[in-house]
Amino acid sequence: MSLQTDSSGGSGSGGLSGGSDVLGETFYPLYDWLFSDDSEFAGDVETKLAQARMTDTVELYLSRALGIGFISGLALWLLGLLLGYTLFATGIIQVDEILGFPVSSDLVLQIIDTLRIPALVFFTGLVFGSIGFAIGFGSLVAIPYSRASTRRRQINMLLTDSVSFMYALSVGGLNQLEIIEAMAQADDTYGEVAKEFQSIVKETEYFDIDYRTAIRKQALETPSDELSQFLTDMLSIVNSGGDMESFLEDKKEKHMRTAKQEQELTLETLELFGEMYMTLSLFPLLLIIIMVVMQMIPQASVTNTMLYMTVYALIPLTGVGFLIMVSTVKEDEPGDGYLSMGDTDDRLENQGDQGLLDLGLIEKFTGDHSVFDRIKNREGTYETMEVLQKPHIFFRDNPLFTLALTVPASLVIVTTAMMNGSAPTSWDGLLENAVWGTFIYVYVPLYVIAIPLSVFREWNVRHRNSVVSQLSEDLRKLSSSNDTGLTLLESLKAVSDTTSGKLAREFEMMHTKVNYGTSLKQALIEFNNKYHIPRLARTTRLITEAQEASNQISDVLRTAARASENHDDIERERKSRTRMQVVIIIMTFMTVLAVIAILKTQFIDTMAGLGESTGGAESSSAGTAGGGGGGGGLSDANLSENIDVNMLSVLFFHAVTMQAILSGVICGYIRDADVLSGLKYAVILATIALVGWTLVA
Repeated sequence: MSLQTDSSGGSGSGGLSGGSDVLGETFYPLYDWLFSDDSEFAGDVETKLAQARMTDTVELYLSRALGIGFISGLALWLLGLLLGYTLFATGIIQVDEILGFPVSSDLVLQIIDTLRIPALVFFTGLVFGSIGFAIGFGSLVAIPYSRASTRRRQINMLLTDSVSFMYALSVGGLNQLEIIEAMAQADDTYGEVAKEFQSIVKETEYFDIDYRTAIRKQALETPSDELSQFLTDMLSIVNSGGDMESFLEDKKEKHMRTAKQEQELTLETLELFGEMYMTLSLFPLLLIIIMVVMQMIPQASVTNTMLYMTVYALIPLTGVGFLIMVSTVKEDEPGDGYLSMGDTDDRLENQGDQGLLDLGLIEKFTGDHSVFDRIKNREGTYETMEVLQKPHIFFRDNPLFTLALTVPASLVIVTTAMMNGSAPTSWDGLLENAVWGTFIYVYVPLYVIAIPLSVFREWNVRHRNSVVSQLSEDLRKLSSSNDTGLTLLESLKAVSDTTSGKLAREFEMMHTKVNYGTSLKQALIEFNNKYHIPRLARTTRLITEAQEASNQISDVLRTAARASENHDDIERERKSRTRMQVVIIIMTFMTVLAVIAILKTQFIDTMAGLGESTGGAESSSAGTAGGGGGGGGLSDANLSENIDVNMLSVLFFHAVTMQAILSGVICGYIRDADVLSGLKYAVILATIALVGWTLVA
């Protein structure tokens, strides 16, 4: 096998220590014995290592995997031997008969009796050792497959915008090599696609390979079949001297259609998942009903433990499992939305990574001169006063920081309620006052933590997304203004004067910054990083690259507008289709709540009341008639004795509460591919469950 290197400076084997190399070298003879030079498995792993941009050779990587598998297999083999000896040699599990067929020879029977226990212990150790080896070896081998799959998904998601970017650069006058280099430098926007082009550029710069050969090589190594086909087609255009601009235009249209088709497939899969959720969420409800009915039968073996497992284990596992299943289909937008200036200005380089206590550029100069220390102190005081004067703006821009206040507040409230006796501190106390106890322990933390976080998170999303609501239309206006002969800067001013909205005000601010000495590229990037939306970042990157080549970029702006409109179309379709999935999930929860409420009021309470009345009548009859003829009433009383009304009420209430929270989180994830988006749904559905059960109880 050949040595696979990451020509773009990949992350290697993902944090494995130097001791792992010693492990790989130690087990290399075992690798050499198991795998030949033309091994199909080793060749496949070698391909995945290259696609995952991992620097290990396949020989060393598989040798290391064999070593880890051996260690884990040995550990579980010893554990299996110990377990087998404990179970079989000590007599916990009787093994008087193994296969069940008669043995006529006493000698054979004696040999079987002698070897029976050692064989079972050895077999148990062998099974555990095999499982351990499979876990150790398989988990390490799965890493490059997983990374390659992740990179393929991100490449396919960004490929449409990447082709639009290359087409716009071609329209702007850049040649083939300049387009490839510009694509390689846009890794802050186009992520894994840009890294594939970085490999092409570095092959030509450092390994003295012509770019045709580098393109051909990358087409074979990329994990994305779509990008591979694109590079292959691009190579044919390069070799034949065809029109690159027309080629990129055709590819742009093709990939836009492909993106819509992929979106349609994803939405159809989500619709299928919505139907599956109805069945999955109703299964615990049906199981609860069956076990409650069976509890009334004295001979039934249903216990309270089974009810507890259904409510506190099956319902959460069902919701979490469905959420994981949706996450395999639902695609979040890659990238953080921040752009860098490259080597021209360090001021913006770490803008997306600033922490709460980071004061910006001044941090780099403190300690050299006292004036910088004074500036840092003044800056810290200014930032602190800004937060104290406008805390709502701070929490709007940093919604997760609300947890620093709400989590301690919820803990104080719950602890205070426990200390002064307002909240039940035992299970029996909770059974006596189910609604109030659950409100203190579940609903108070939910309201205190989730409501501020969801409010500021929604405000943050709406504040940032408002700037792209008119993006397509304003890009069209910029293109029209640029067509009249105005420069891009003059076009920004013209559009801001004739258009309303947040984006128009940002155009005006950019024009003002440039007039005061800021470069147009820097003003554009500062504007983008203020909102850090991945979609906006791709448009901004496109404009900044084009305006450096020429001021007349109307064709580029039209391309950016077309890409933005395509994104708008996909987004509208997604919102329309996912709205139905949200409705299905909410209606499923309402059905669960209604059925459990009816079960509580019309069945459980009725049976409990029947048992009490029958028991009272039976006592009265026994007092007057000497105990004769109470058999029927006794049977009803026995039926009701198996029903713990308070326990079932608590379990039912907790079941609908967990169903409400999980359903809300799933709604938000299906809607926006963000778990935090589900907090508002969770609060609303949990409130419905609380109000409904308060009326029922």
